[in-house]
Amino acid sequence: MKLITSILLAIASVSFAADAPKLKALLILGGCCHDYATQKDLLKAGLEARLNIAVDIDYNPDKSTKASFERYAKDDWAAGYDVVIHDECSADVKDVPTVERIVAAHRNGVPGINLHCAMHCYRVGQFREPVTTGSPDALWFDYIGLQSTGHGPQEPIAISFVDKEHAITKGLGDWTTIKEELYNNIALLTSHAIAKGKQTVTDKKTGEKKDVETVVAWTNEYGPKKTRVFSTTIGHNNDTVGDARYLDLIANAVKWVTTK
Repeated sequence: MKLITSILLAIASVSFAADAPKLKALLILGGCCHDYATQKDLLKAGLEARLNIAVDIDYNPDKSTKASFERYAKDDWAAGYDVVIHDECSADVKDVPTVERIVAAHRNGVPGINLHCAMHCYRVGQFREPVTTGSPDALWFDYIGLQSTGHGPQEPIAISFVDKEHAITKGLGDWTTIKEELYNNIALLTSHAIAKGKQTVTDKKTGEKKDVETVVAWTNEYGPKKTRVFSTTIGHNNDTVGDARYLDLIANAVKWVTTK
């Protein structure tokens, strides 16, 4: 009887999982310097193959640093979504009311994931100087949890997970990317580092080689509701975005930020 009960419970569990409602994700892409037309499809297909999720895409083909999105004109721009994935490269969008509306959705509880150039978007004020949490210039960085202002050359990055017991990284193995951009860390703010990246760069004047290491993936709890946020600076080139190891990392991050 105990065996039959266990089998029935197992069947019920599988049935429940199969019937569970899909997560709804909003993937926002567009702007300078990246092949977002391809990457939007790589991310959607990769996440939908790994999770019980439906990914809606808001893509702006504008390739300038001022790519904008109509939805950000509305206070409820993220309504109905379980998670928003920011993959914009709108480095020269600095309108404070717009940035306020973007972060307000996350401050009010919508989980966020930020990929690559999203770290260099919506930077207001004196963003090249180290900011302090809660200051006007930290508006976007407070949401991200870390301040970055630039990156080095495209060279392979050796990624090592520094918190191997975190739900996002558990079971994932360190790896070395193809040529990618290593973003700097100006201020770590409220971030919790889960991965670092090391890159060997060559000084253009002296020819001397040196290793540079920064945090490349981290978590943050944002605002009074402790909204879960995940960010990674990795993801410039298509071969990286389509890499199973990268997609596994992002899928795990979706599960963590949504607590699903």
